[in-house]
Amino acid sequence: MADPKGFLKHDREVAERRPVEERVEDWNEVYPGGPGRALLPIIRTQAGRCMDCGIPFCHQGCPLGNIIPEWNDLVWRDDWDAAIERLHATNNFPEFTGRLCPAPCETACVLGINQPAVTIKNVEVAIIDRAWESHNVRPEAPEWLSGKTVAVIGSGPAGLAVAQQLTRAGHTVAVYERADKIGGLLRYGIPEFKMEKKVLDRRLEQMRREGTVFRAGVDVGGDLTGHDLRDRYDAVVLAVGSTIARDLPVPGREHGGIHQAMEYLPQSNRASLGETVEGQIRADGKHVVIIGGGDTGADCLGTATRQGAKSITQLEIMPRPGEDRPPHQPWPTYPMTFRVSSAHEEGGERVYSVSTQEFLADEQGNVRALRLVEVDEKFQPIEGTEHEIPAELVLLAMGFVGPEREGLVEQLGVELDERGNIVRDASYATTVDGVFVAGDAGRGQSLIVWAIAEGRAAAAAVDTFLTGATTLPAPIPPSERPLAV
Repeated sequence: MADPKGFLKHDREVAERRPVEERVEDWNEVYPGGPGRALLPIIRTQAGRCMDCGIPFCHQGCPLGNIIPEWNDLVWRDDWDAAIERLHATNNFPEFTGRLCPAPCETACVLGINQPAVTIKNVEVAIIDRAWESHNVRPEAPEWLSGKTVAVIGSGPAGLAVAQQLTRAGHTVAVYERADKIGGLLRYGIPEFKMEKKVLDRRLEQMRREGTVFRAGVDVGGDLTGHDLRDRYDAVVLAVGSTIARDLPVPGREHGGIHQAMEYLPQSNRASLGETVEGQIRADGKHVVIIGGGDTGADCLGTATRQGAKSITQLEIMPRPGEDRPPHQPWPTYPMTFRVSSAHEEGGERVYSVSTQEFLADEQGNVRALRLVEVDEKFQPIEGTEHEIPAELVLLAMGFVGPEREGLVEQLGVELDERGNIVRDASYATTVDGVFVAGDAGRGQSLIVWAIAEGRAAAAAVDTFLTGATTLPAPIPPSERPLAV
């Protein structure tokens, strides 16, 4: 145990973000110098709050099975070299999860039963950022090559995790990405103020030096067919994500100025990095309405704020969550509680328990307002609550409903389940021999930490398929965990 009385002596303390009036004027991360550096003055004390529980439920809460009490203890003892070794033992990319994961480990923290939980996510990002600064993250090239080849389709967190694990196992791995740069949603879906792309690029450089081959700008399913992949590679891993956006088919949907969030955010990401974007969707001086109250909606909020929107309203059909755990979501489950992201601190209005009835247009056919109605707990309209709000730009951030069917998925002939996701067994194998799936394409829309966990587990399964056995570690399957979330 780190500090036997740490949880009694110290309260939970997180890093301070840059002042709102400062950070909304740029696209840099909201923490001064990045979250890891911002946390260093307090992080040893916070790590000392960990109780090293006999049954560490934080392990159960984390899909990766991170060995959290061990690296908390090592940070408290100021042994940062050992801490990053323990962290990397279960997580290929802690700099991503430490910035982007909603930290289900913290809601499972035993201390969290009657006190604020240990700042697990903060300790994690401090460990990895310090490791990068001290040049303690180095390429781990394989000692020998197996002669086996693997194609990974998609370069998001699941695809990158698969590729790094299989490369280190000695296989020749090529990662294909249809966008012009590697990274998937990590590059074009996550705004710069949440994770600067230099954080991604330094990890990609490590992977290149280990031997992973990246091939961006390739339309797999078009320029390169599924038949081509089966001919060229011993195994194929589909990590294409869940990319079909949920739409809102109400009257007026055809009007101009209504866009999916993933039309808007990638353009903004490119522009914030200095790229030229023709016909960019922008929020400058407009009344902006975001439909969807999740993380993607918050990303749109922070982006529109930085672009100078006149007003921003974020709509959610669900009722406003409470500040405390609801009775039906007891510890150690991940509760639906009211959360405030950095983007919400910066402005905008959040409106709950409303449903969009119609998009209203001006004379030019562009959206000018939304007709809303309040709904009850069963999402039924409440009579007499209809009203309009101004809207000159509407962003749909309501989630995703599965991978794209046309092209590669159809060419490979893999089966889909009733939700439109790719069917796979416990070994992440699809119904086509030699073809595997990892991440949202098989699981459905989920968290970055699940994508990395599935990538690691799928890599172990592919290694076994190629060689008959594996030494690659894999997270414990959810079905084998007690109280799986």
